Amino acid sequence: MQNLPIEPQPQNTIVQDVPSEQHLDRKLKTRHLSMIAIGGTIGTGLFLASGSIIHTAGPGGALAAYMIAGVMVYFLMTSLAEMAALIPVTGSFSTYASRFVDPAFGFAVGWNYWYNNAIVVALELAASSLIMQYWLPGVPGIVWSALFLALIFGLNYLSVKGYGESEFWFAIIKVATIIIFIVVGVLMIFGIMSGNTAGFSNFTEGEAPFKGGFLSVISVFMVVGFAFQGTELVGITAGESENPRKNIPKAIKQIFWRLLLFYVLAIIVIGFLINYNDPRLLSSDITDIAVSPFTLVFKNAGLAMAASIMNAVILTSVLSAGNSAMYGASRVLWVLAKEGKAPAFLKKVNKHGLPANALFFSTIIGMAAFLTSLFGEGTVYTWLLNAAGLSGFLSWLGISITHYRFRRAYNAQGRSLSDLPYVSKLYPFGPILATILCMIAIFGQNYSAFIGTKIDWYGILVSYIGLPLFLLAYIGYKMAKKTRMVPLKEADFSKE
Repeated sequence: MQNLPIEPQPQNTIVQDVPSEQHLDRKLKTRHLSMIAIGGTIGTGLFLASGSIIHTAGPGGALAAYMIAGVMVYFLMTSLAEMAALIPVTGSFSTYASRFVDPAFGFAVGWNYWYNNAIVVALELAASSLIMQYWLPGVPGIVWSALFLALIFGLNYLSVKGYGESEFWFAIIKVATIIIFIVVGVLMIFGIMSGNTAGFSNFTEGEAPFKGGFLSVISVFMVVGFAFQGTELVGITAGESENPRKNIPKAIKQIFWRLLLFYVLAIIVIGFLINYNDPRLLSSDITDIAVSPFTLVFKNAGLAMAASIMNAVILTSVLSAGNSAMYGASRVLWVLAKEGKAPAFLKKVNKHGLPANALFFSTIIGMAAFLTSLFGEGTVYTWLLNAAGLSGFLSWLGISITHYRFRRAYNAQGRSLSDLPYVSKLYPFGPILATILCMIAIFGQNYSAFIGTKIDWYGILVSYIGLPLFLLAYIGYKMAKKTRMVPLKEADFSKE
């Protein structure tokens, strides 16, 4: 990967005239950091996928899966907060992985995270075109995708503060929707608003509350994990935060409790108001906003134009996810270039303190990946998405392993925990548990392919293609550069 055949672009396309060692501007405030992570996490995973999760595992099983995932995310984010508060660099966990585990591990983690975000940009472009068909079915989808790509690029190119402000307001829309949904739902549950006569029956009827038992909880745990992905983005912002030693821990603590509260209360409301056997829950997706659990509840409450309102909210969610993915991709790529793990021209920073070259390159790749969805029945695009499927969990695994080594190195060098701006709770239990849960999520992606009467080799290949790609990057770099695991007493704790 180091010697990618990438030629420098013309002067009017790629920024070339700024010293490569310039730093990114620190302009993100605490409110930006909190909303960036919330905005990158709350989206279609809650508004749409929650319905199929409840249908598969029952209301109790869905709650259990969200709470287990919440515990995993809590330990991952506190691990990240401990490292990012002490060493607030833009590379975040890919840089930490190089310093405290192995440079080859950092290489693999960094490229894995960049690839995941670049493909998410393509995914959200495709989703945005589908959403717009609800209102304007006669307009070709590629028109909307091009328009929204320009918007996302512009928000990222203007300034980091512009990105932070856009994410803040995108997130405000989603948070307000969830709060209104929870309030309306609670009023319906207690009979104050019309639309519910089920009482507690939806939690006790048939196989409820735990439909399918433990295996169903495990099967939806992977989907729930995807829903929480994006919280780690706050670590990437460390290098552009005004006061990372204070802001990063504060933002991460706020993020976890807000997310858990939003997700758990929303699932409880849906579980009370919609029977888990309702076939509409299984068919909820972007192409049919009318059967989103949120839309169904709002309709039952008598809210006019519920489907249109939720379509607009989901559109902001998709744009927010694409916006965050573009930010994450450009920052990680810039750091990889700065560390000599990507082509050198990608480390150029423009006069606004933005990694413009890395942003241009990530935009081009995201658009190219999206265009593959238009040809050959989207076969290439499907494979790209499958390869990215495990990337989020692999990034999380990188965080937990790195933090375990970070703290061991910190102690081995005789450093005092009292000097850490933030100390994560329950070490080493936290990172070890997070590692185990991440491994379950990674290897359990398609466990059903192994337990049928016949092993589904194609299903295995489609589901797990991201894992050999990660290992190839790790082993390839290790062999090429002859790297070794970093000795604990040689680990680098410098702030840059």
